[in-house]
Amino acid sequence: MYKLKGLLDLEKQLQKSAWNLILLKEAKEKGFMDETIARLWGVSEEEVRSFRLTNELAPVYKMVDTCAAEFTSETPYFYSSYEEENESFVTDRKKVLVIGSGPIRIGQGIEFDYATVHSVLALKDAGYEAIIMNNNPETVSTDFQISDKLYFEPLTLEDVLNVIDLEKPDGVIVQFGGQTAISLVDGLEQYGVPILGTSKQSIDQAEDRDQFEQLLESLSVPRPDARIATSEEQAIDQAKQLGFPVLVRPSYVLGGRAMEIVYDESDLKHYMKYAVEVHQDKPVLIDRYLTGVELEVDAICDGETVVIPGLMEHIERAGVHSGDSIAVYPTQNISKDIKERCVDITKKIANELQVIGLINIQFVYHEGEIYVLEVNPRSSRTVPFLSKITGVTMANIATQVMLGKSLTELGYADGVIPEKDLISVKVPVFSFEKLRSVDITLGPEMKSTGEVIGRDYQLEKALYKGITASGLNIPTEGAVLLTVADPDKLEMQAIANRFHAIGFELYATDGSARAIESMGLPVQTVNKIGANNNLLDLIESGKVQFVINTLSRGKQPHTDGFRIRREAVEHGVACLTSLDTARAILSVIESMTFTAQPMPKQEVAVLT
Repeated sequence: MYKLKGLLDLEKQLQKSAWNLILLKEAKEKGFMDETIARLWGVSEEEVRSFRLTNELAPVYKMVDTCAAEFTSETPYFYSSYEEENESFVTDRKKVLVIGSGPIRIGQGIEFDYATVHSVLALKDAGYEAIIMNNNPETVSTDFQISDKLYFEPLTLEDVLNVIDLEKPDGVIVQFGGQTAISLVDGLEQYGVPILGTSKQSIDQAEDRDQFEQLLESLSVPRPDARIATSEEQAIDQAKQLGFPVLVRPSYVLGGRAMEIVYDESDLKHYMKYAVEVHQDKPVLIDRYLTGVELEVDAICDGETVVIPGLMEHIERAGVHSGDSIAVYPTQNISKDIKERCVDITKKIANELQVIGLINIQFVYHEGEIYVLEVNPRSSRTVPFLSKITGVTMANIATQVMLGKSLTELGYADGVIPEKDLISVKVPVFSFEKLRSVDITLGPEMKSTGEVIGRDYQLEKALYKGITASGLNIPTEGAVLLTVADPDKLEMQAIANRFHAIGFELYATDGSARAIESMGLPVQTVNKIGANNNLLDLIESGKVQFVINTLSRGKQPHTDGFRIRREAVEHGVACLTSLDTARAILSVIESMTFTAQPMPKQEVAVLT
């Protein structure tokens, strides 16, 4: 408490004494950032930095003792401190700094660590001193044996510039650190730092909504109709023009945070009131929601040649975050013409943006047309998946391209790498048992914490391997409880029929039960929450092996749907909130031979 009080007292002193070098030195020693000091002094962060450097106030770097003081540690593993002696000795070798993605969290994880490591291996092979800056102890990229030098520092502009001031690298790579690293580009460019790969201008074209729309329009590439709103009234008006349902989200998001599909005006009012802060500087983006098959492409470009290791098809329809979808390679339900259209658009966009390195594009196939949903001018979460299953080490090749090699030199031709016969599926892993307050419903906001790969020559077997490796049990007999929203009842009928055909008993809440009975299928109606012998009792008793529940209205934790989904998770019952996932699992069960002999699980690779 005394230490906290000391920091507060120092903050008050700083506020009263701007440009006091002694106080500034004390503040830096105690961890105050330039940004905080600028706020207290009422000046810009740039002015604080300039004042600090003019007075030779900069951090030194201390070596992390990896030998527990038993003998001298010589590992190139450093952290900053405002002291006197610098233990990080700068070489005269040509060098590149690779920015990581920071702490792993939902939306940014192991996939960027994978790309960072492969980039460093390519840099070393090319004769560069490879330096990593990252601050996550749980990753391979922060193992001190990986890079020539490791700076274990926060990924703020101030800290990155401090390392750059010391090392003076020939270039900085930001493509492999996810949105965290990409967001540093503006600041680095402002200070004249050389960015290797795709230019800041091209990154802005892909990231800025207005520029992005202009880019697609100039290339005659369709995208879903969209609007921007800065108030609730404007949002309602724009949504009515687009037509419900619409996809709503804040203007800058990571992992789909706070994104929702809203189906009517009351849903939209609730979203605008409780889910987001909206004003002139923080608009809400409203897109027309297109149901359809979502497709995803990762490509490498050298400014002329575009190499596409693979095109993936998502099992869950558009509206479920790509990180939470089951992705299949090669695509199974898409015509050759549609695939060629996706490839053509990818080439157009990559060449127009003059991408040097990696690019990720997400499409939706809706009513005979391909629409571009999103373009990411960086490494994506599917890069490790595609690299492993195609043998094309994308991050390594992209790094060589950034260093000046052409894809032709590296032995690659323009277009798609020939597809393999082996079918691979990327299946998300969730941690809902540990995240007790999280609703397990799949939607635009990402919730998965990892992923696995299942591989086989048959899709159903590949799915079986992937789903079981992800930790989800697939019962082959028993009962299923169905309780779905009104718009989903027609689709649910076909699913109920298939479960019945393979011997499952059917339980359903009142409305869903009536829909099933109308088909002439036997179903037991269960009471809703609050009545005796209700569906929660059914789940707790272990009488059902599957729960299929789709979101009806609202996402508040107190809704009945939320309680049903949480009850299923906490009792180890497979709970499916996407009818597409339910169909995929049904196809797996239908294809299995119901004997005691389990299906072999070879070809399962766990990524995280």
